[in-house]
Amino acid sequence: MRRGVVVGSLLVSLAAAASAQTLRWSSQGDPQTMDPHSQNESLTNQMNGQVYETLVNRGKSLELVGVLATEWKQVAPTRWRVKLRPNVKFHDGSPFTADDVIFSVQRAKAGTSDIGAYAAALGTPKKIDALTLEFEQAQVNPIFEQHLTAVQIMSKAWSEKNKATEPANFKGKAENFASFHANGTGPFMLVSRQPDVKTTYKRNPAWWGKFEGNVQEVVYTPIGSDATRTAALISGEVDFVLDPVPQDVQRLKSSKDVKVIEGPENRILFIGMDQQRDQLLYGSVKGKNPFKDVRVRRALYQAIDIEAIKSRLMRGQSLPTGGITPSPLGAYNDPELERRLPYDLEAAKKLLAEAGYAGGFEVTLDCPNNRYINDEELCQTLAAMWAKLGVKVRVNAMPRSLYFPKLQKQDTSMYLLGWGGSITDAETMFTPVLRSRTDQGTGTWNFGGVKDEKFDELAAASSREPDPKKREALIKEALKRHNEQVLNIPLHRQVIPWAARSNVTVVHRADNWLEWSWVTVAGK
Repeated sequence: MRRGVVVGSLLVSLAAAASAQTLRWSSQGDPQTMDPHSQNESLTNQMNGQVYETLVNRGKSLELVGVLATEWKQVAPTRWRVKLRPNVKFHDGSPFTADDVIFSVQRAKAGTSDIGAYAAALGTPKKIDALTLEFEQAQVNPIFEQHLTAVQIMSKAWSEKNKATEPANFKGKAENFASFHANGTGPFMLVSRQPDVKTTYKRNPAWWGKFEGNVQEVVYTPIGSDATRTAALISGEVDFVLDPVPQDVQRLKSSKDVKVIEGPENRILFIGMDQQRDQLLYGSVKGKNPFKDVRVRRALYQAIDIEAIKSRLMRGQSLPTGGITPSPLGAYNDPELERRLPYDLEAAKKLLAEAGYAGGFEVTLDCPNNRYINDEELCQTLAAMWAKLGVKVRVNAMPRSLYFPKLQKQDTSMYLLGWGGSITDAETMFTPVLRSRTDQGTGTWNFGGVKDEKFDELAAASSREPDPKKREALIKEALKRHNEQVLNIPLHRQVIPWAARSNVTVVHRADNWLEWSWVTVAGK
């Protein structure tokens, strides 16, 4: 393939140019954009997060740490005061002030932003002085502090100068200056951006923080082929791979110059279904929508042999669950809310027949092929299992750059999605993913158009309940309702192995975030 030739030649040149303080790393996909508010996707957020900082961020154990904010305090039930770090400068040398925070939060609320739900949860920021502001919320936000980690801060003046005052409409394939250029306050500065080829960075010598590692330059090269990515690491052409495939982990562990760092990720993978339209866009049933029937949804769920997926496809690198939160902490570690429906093919066939689909039906399953571990293979495996029910599933796999814009247009009948990050609270799943769509930014990732009034009522109430015990009860009831109605089909939480050359030291975080300022590349 042409891309493989390009990647191969790039790796040769990278190897020749490498120094002990250059981190050359790879994964199967590429960041979607350099605009920090345009797309809410893990790799994109992670790479932009080295350039653009948030008010609060995460430490090595996902604890909250002040970054651009030094203090934050709740001064009233719906008001928080935030003190900003002094003497911070953007990469262009301009000073960071409260005006930049206000601008960034407002920008992140725009209709073209993919993090609008998080920005809206912060409320309305008001300037007290150059380094102090208050956030006023319309209602209580029980996890306001965690939402401070979600909006990356841009320079107001730079954005205005470069006509980038609103996020680029990614699903509409729009681009602006911020799609390819960056000006943050973070530890690394963007040097060049070649989508799907290479993105390079250099250390910010004026960064306010303290580097724990020695990396001076970062070169990111996406390598779509699993075999090529593994070979590049073993040969030393790259120093680190974020997503080695499970079937290569044992081989990597046996390589004397490579080490594998493993840990669970806060990320749930699940199947979403169009439950909004009266007839599926991509299905054989005419005049009605089989996914509106809970018996059909439950039949598909019970036809999944999740333990076979874990052992054969994922090689043990998955944690099957019946939960729908990125971490079991989101369900307060309640075993009932984590319990899966049993694998029972006969029961599934009976449910399908009761629903009027004894002969099955046809449907298309949209799936990325470079976003999650074994994502296309997982979809193909599910299709084979559902074929035993008589449900013929066509797997429509595509790169993430095409996949997410397609879903964001709700141009789908059935889809694979993963959701996670550093926030373990159920709210991070409820408002953007599970609640029904509204003009206020909720349900922006509810691509199936699912609307369950009882679930919505419980989830919405939990998002504004200040009493921890009452809130726990609301969250548990909402999750119970979700599971009873099979509003989505849970699969598993990912186990994330990272792989690095033996001379590279990294910190593995449960949100699958590689922090470059902590990385050390020792002499070879």
